[in-house]
Amino acid sequence: MERREFVAVAGGMLLTATGGRADGRTGGPSSFQQPRLPPEVFSRRLDRARAELATRRLDLLFVTPSTNFEYFAGYSPGRSERLISLLIPVSGDPAIVAPSFEVERVRRNSMIKDVRGWEEQENPFDLVRTTVARWTRRGSAAVEPSTEYLTALRLGQALQGWRLVDGSPVTEHLRIIKSPEEVALIRQAIVITEDAIAATFAKLAVGMTERDVAQTLSGEMRQRGSQGGGLVQFGPSSALPHGGPAARPLERETVVLIDAGCRVGGYTSDITRTIWFGDSPSEEFKKVFNLVHDAQTAAMELGNARRVACQELDRAARRVITDGGYGPYFTHRLGHGMGMDGHEHPYLVEGNTLRMEPGNVFTIEPGIYQLEKFGVRIEDDCLVTEGGLEVMSRRPAKV
Repeated sequence: MERREFVAVAGGMLLTATGGRADGRTGGPSSFQQPRLPPEVFSRRLDRARAELATRRLDLLFVTPSTNFEYFAGYSPGRSERLISLLIPVSGDPAIVAPSFEVERVRRNSMIKDVRGWEEQENPFDLVRTTVARWTRRGSAAVEPSTEYLTALRLGQALQGWRLVDGSPVTEHLRIIKSPEEVALIRQAIVITEDAIAATFAKLAVGMTERDVAQTLSGEMRQRGSQGGGLVQFGPSSALPHGGPAARPLERETVVLIDAGCRVGGYTSDITRTIWFGDSPSEEFKKVFNLVHDAQTAAMELGNARRVACQELDRAARRVITDGGYGPYFTHRLGHGMGMDGHEHPYLVEGNTLRMEPGNVFTIEPGIYQLEKFGVRIEDDCLVTEGGLEVMSRRPAKV
């Protein structure tokens, strides 16, 4: 990052349709409205879900409140001891089963308008069974992967003669390709995160603690109309990939690492910036930072090849760091998908032979972590397009 203390002011563009200014900046909460995806997006998702079920010869997708519930319904009512479930048949309109007193709340907030209520004294799985019987009485049901074990057991008891299978392949395959509407929301989250990180770096002062800076970071995101935050780590703390924030006070001539993200319209960003706070970055810091930067570049350049396997990007970055003599200090995978969840498929890790395709969104975040000294991580958010890999965030310069 640039500036005397290696602080860059990041930028980007916000869509004016969602309240950003034409110059791409936000002017605080009053100028940025959290957008919602239009109904037609959810109609397309349900059509794709039915097609996916048909391809896999499945008759039903059973979903309890979760990210996947929100993906299909535009809303997740939250879990409790009372069953709420979304039922998506391979043929026909979906329905939601909910406690009777919750029906109106769910109907008002969800894109699914067929909401059926069960009374407190009733067994909710009886209503699940009768609802499913409208479509078919026998078949195979995919169970959303985060469903509680006891709920899955009771579903199996209610749907006698049905085959229950893991729904992960269905939901992962649907969500791994981001639509243009989803990508637009991720871009907005990226801009807010970059601006908030840059503003936070600009406010660093000797004596501030990691917790102080974390609060400043969250405040900068709120000023830009989003909820978010992140890890803040000084000096040796930065060598812990998921360490901090704690009460460590900031001193000059040291490393500061911020790993942050926020949410816009239900979609996330995830960016890490590592700077030298002071006037004279050490030679070792410059060497390590530039090596991490080179490793990130190698992965990004390989990502421009069509249909490259996820593990190949991890290998490309790891090779650079290993050749530079720091192989043992790169201790985690290269990156992860992001969207509605901060970490989701695809994962850039050894053993993942899945080939990237247009619509994949993921981080590329190599790092070098030397315990008792310092760590450096550079994390940027990337999109696979028909023309190659697009880096959606603004990469820092080498030092």
